[in-house]
Amino acid sequence: MNETTKILVIDDNETVRRKLQTILSFIGEHPVATDSISWRKLAKGRPTEYSAALIGQCNQTIEQLLQTLHQWEPGLPFILLNKRPTGLLKDDIGSSVIAALNGELSYQPLLDVLHKAKLVHEHYNRLRDFEGVRDYSMFRSLVGKSQAIQQVRHMMGQVANTEVSVLISGESGTGKEVVARNLHLNSARADKAFVPINCGAIPGELLESELFGHEKGAFTGAVASREGRFELADGGTLFLDEIGDMPLSMQVKLLRVLQERSFERVGGVKTIQSDVRILAATHKNLEEMIQKREFRQDLYYRLNVFPIEMPSLRERSEDVPLLLNELIAEMEAGNRGSVRFNSTAVECLCQYPWPGNVRELANLVERMAILHPHGILGSSDLPKNFRQPGRESLTELSAATLSSLQSEVVSADAHNGQSEELLPVKGIDLKQYLANLEKTLIAQALDDSGGVVARAADRLGIRRTTLVEKMRKYQLQKNA
Repeated sequence: MNETTKILVIDDNETVRRKLQTILSFIGEHPVATDSISWRKLAKGRPTEYSAALIGQCNQTIEQLLQTLHQWEPGLPFILLNKRPTGLLKDDIGSSVIAALNGELSYQPLLDVLHKAKLVHEHYNRLRDFEGVRDYSMFRSLVGKSQAIQQVRHMMGQVANTEVSVLISGESGTGKEVVARNLHLNSARADKAFVPINCGAIPGELLESELFGHEKGAFTGAVASREGRFELADGGTLFLDEIGDMPLSMQVKLLRVLQERSFERVGGVKTIQSDVRILAATHKNLEEMIQKREFRQDLYYRLNVFPIEMPSLRERSEDVPLLLNELIAEMEAGNRGSVRFNSTAVECLCQYPWPGNVRELANLVERMAILHPHGILGSSDLPKNFRQPGRESLTELSAATLSSLQSEVVSADAHNGQSEELLPVKGIDLKQYLANLEKTLIAQALDDSGGVVARAADRLGIRRTTLVEKMRKYQLQKNA
């Protein structure tokens, strides 16, 4: 999620508005608090910088306010406080109302709904960025805001509607076939077949028949003629997955087909013309294989006209929340159940190294949906290897602190006053108060961790680099 996004807080009750602003500031958000009349003057910057609108008491009708906000920023999610939509909203505006929080605010539900709002906003902006793509919905599987995945999407946009061969490399589970299917669906061959074949899953003696087909009687068991993958993909795209596992003998035959654009079936003499675009993928280092004479250099150059390197998930951990949202949405669309992860669990998953990449993440979501159907999971619900020590205790502390901050929010209309327990009569310097609280917690985490910054960062649920910056800000030493 983008840490620089803002949250628009609209409430015509000044007391409630200030307390909502305090709550959001405490949990690390960037609120812009205003009333329903002045919000446009105070909402400075671009509308796309706002990831959600938190709407409480308004003197004007909620329908009128939501319509105005929707015109200002169509991708802005709405969170309503102590009210529900009336049912009179237009479909596009009504669908932007993602939650209605009734009663007393509590820590985890508030974090969960803010997390959902940011995911909705990110997804809307991502689709807005792909207005020129033929079928941008297919890019759902390539979600992410990281520089690495943005570079992949940029390269795909450059090569999709061409005829050149593409070699997609990367670790297993990074989504190489997803890239290949997207390239096909956004090419001039989209209305023709996309034919994949895993070169490592088929024995070498059968691979030639799978690729080029065979005639009746060509070998024992060939009781009828059969088309190969090249013929099935005629006019479309042939995806050669795990090309690094192809035997050298087959590499020679494949190279000949790519050069001459023709082939013969096994046991046949008739030359068949080949009109296919070749996309290949591998998790191996083909250049090293060339040095060991395990892969033909001439075939490598023929396939590697336009290389695309897929980043591992640990290299783009900031994309984990967006991927979770897409995987859950896909699971729900297929009626395979549902599950949710709270912010503490998401933070744990962001710091996990993901040796199995996106495929491992997808498997985790499926497993959790079976174990906790339609549940909201915390870090303690995750399998042991995904958890981080100290996260639960910090969450309890944050929840208790937030509870004391928001205890008066819902009842402010009735009392129309401020709690002396929360705010002294003489007032306080809120910024300094929160800074002192943050400094105290950091010092305690460092002390409990023996001055080990990485361990203290885990206790606080933040990145190590973030903790280092805060230590420098507050002039804290490792042995503090």
